[in-house]
Amino acid sequence: MAKKRVAITMGDPAGVGPEIIVKAFAQEDIYKICNPLVIGDRSIIKEVIKVIGMDFDPDNIEILNLNEIQNPKKLIKGAPSQESGRASFSYIRKAVELYRLGIIDAIVTCPITKIALRMAGLPWLGHTDMLAELTETEDYAMAFYSESLKVILTTIHVPLKDVPHLIKKERVIKTIFFAKKACNMLQIENPRIAVCGLNPHAGEEGIMGREEIDEITPAIKEAKALEINVFGPYPADSVFWRAYNGEFDIVVAMYHDQALAPFKLIAFDKGVNFTVGLPFIRTSPDHGTAYDIAWQGKATPTSLIEAIKLATRMVIK
Repeated sequence: MAKKRVAITMGDPAGVGPEIIVKAFAQEDIYKICNPLVIGDRSIIKEVIKVIGMDFDPDNIEILNLNEIQNPKKLIKGAPSQESGRASFSYIRKAVELYRLGIIDAIVTCPITKIALRMAGLPWLGHTDMLAELTETEDYAMAFYSESLKVILTTIHVPLKDVPHLIKKERVIKTIFFAKKACNMLQIENPRIAVCGLNPHAGEEGIMGREEIDEITPAIKEAKALEINVFGPYPADSVFWRAYNGEFDIVVAMYHDQALAPFKLIAFDKGVNFTVGLPFIRTSPDHGTAYDIAWQGKATPTSLIEAIKLATRMVIK
């Protein structure tokens, strides 16, 4: 069977993306995992190898060279800029074009930052909403994978003060369906889905808030009626431990940090972010651009390697 063609976008060239790409290819035989194609700038790959002092031949990496960074020596490294934001978008847009042409099977995205995107005059908050718009996808969800814990988000990048207004039955039901789909993508059949409450102690019968009574529990009941194996709502202070110990296959969280704090505690270096609902498989390392350590030889490629492995595993043809 032919290896899957996986595009790896460079991410923000000023961040850790170029470094972890080089280190991933140096540390692991990526060509044994899949048929990889890095989308970015060859000059950036050559420059990062030189700057961090690696003994690695850039010709070992197949690169679709977009030549977005005209002079890599003048790139503001370790900080967002208009140039890096524009480049990071161009790499992603090209990957989507290649998928539509049937050239690639999946996309692995190295980190970008909303600050650089804004500096470049681009409207998106990150990969998830950008890819949704580029593919005209209306319904999607952000999920996170590790061997020991899988989570999915009901709300994504919104201020905490706005979260309660967004926790509606329809949104929770949709996320439960996406949780089932996420597990199916991972070849987990009839998954056991746990749903978090929003409030401490899952509202404690309305004493600490009514979202569980008015929105979350009705959503769970409706999903159960459709024969989905779903349970809750459970207090967030215990449900992740229960899932980690094997009681549940995935946890539906109400907001970003509710899920990501416990997830990153146990899978900081190996966690993988993936999007549910896109027309293609998309995974990403579960970390950001890490400007504070970028281009210093300090970044680890473990999460990127896991993202490449997961993307290859999830591609079904």
